[in-house]
Amino acid sequence: MIGRMEIAFLGFGLIAGSIARAVRTRGTIEERRGDRLVAWSPTGAGARAAREDGVIDTVVGSPGEAVASADLVIIAAPPLEAIALLGILADPTAARLRPSTVVTDVTSTKARIVERAAALGLPFVGGHPMAGLETSGYASSREDLFVDRPWAIVTGGTTTDTPTTAMAARVAVVEELARRVGARPVRMDAAEHDAAVAAVSHLPLVLAAALVEAVAGDPDRGERAGWPIARSLAATGWRDMTRLARGDESMGAGILATNADAIVEQIRAVRDVLDRWIAELDGPGGPGAERLHSRLRSARRRLDDDAS
Repeated sequence: MIGRMEIAFLGFGLIAGSIARAVRTRGTIEERRGDRLVAWSPTGAGARAAREDGVIDTVVGSPGEAVASADLVIIAAPPLEAIALLGILADPTAARLRPSTVVTDVTSTKARIVERAAALGLPFVGGHPMAGLETSGYASSREDLFVDRPWAIVTGGTTTDTPTTAMAARVAVVEELARRVGARPVRMDAAEHDAAVAAVSHLPLVLAAALVEAVAGDPDRGERAGWPIARSLAATGWRDMTRLARGDESMGAGILATNADAIVEQIRAVRDVLDRWIAELDGPGGPGAERLHSRLRSARRRLDDDAS
């Protein structure tokens, strides 16, 4: 069981804060009393607020201090920063892990991070809770954020990797953490994960940002003609479609940079579909209502099938 453990957070925003809140409120009384939660973050602001709230026990000044006696280390940083933190954990002059320590992460891309951890020889199990909000930071954290949400568990680059006894024990620790906070652990390989999230998570981010740029313009090219009137009429459709573009741009940039190939493949697929829409709307004789009705109905039925 995950109870009676020291958990160190490297980075402390929405996801780390939500994990800490869930650990404090879920599980047995013995587990909740036995946990010790330690946090480091670049600014320390979220961690200090969490300590004042009684969510964590200790705020420290460096990653090395955070992990010194940790049983479980959770890297909760954007992808590029997470990769840099792996290097710090592997440097004995910057950090010293105990032999039994398990390191995991909650980052949105997996292949580059898992490969880097393996190259450094770290006791690492990749993780990605499929939950989030359009707002970021510890102030937005929620104890129920992960309830009944999938939590991807990635042990290596491919499913053909043969887990050793040590790896199996590490995976068990991370899976128990996921269950403890209410999530459903799902094992998969890094390539499967990155291809899947490119479609259902990263592509929507790109499309949201692209929609804003196409309709409103951007600072370099100026405001699009007609945007002031369109903005005055914008309602829930615009709000819902652009929600992801309101997120942390550093996080988004790191996601795109570390999963570019899979995301490009998905963008090309959308471009092909949009080209077909253009042909239907702008073809000889104008748009055919029956064909367009069929397209819209097909999309709705697919969503209805997935929801059932």
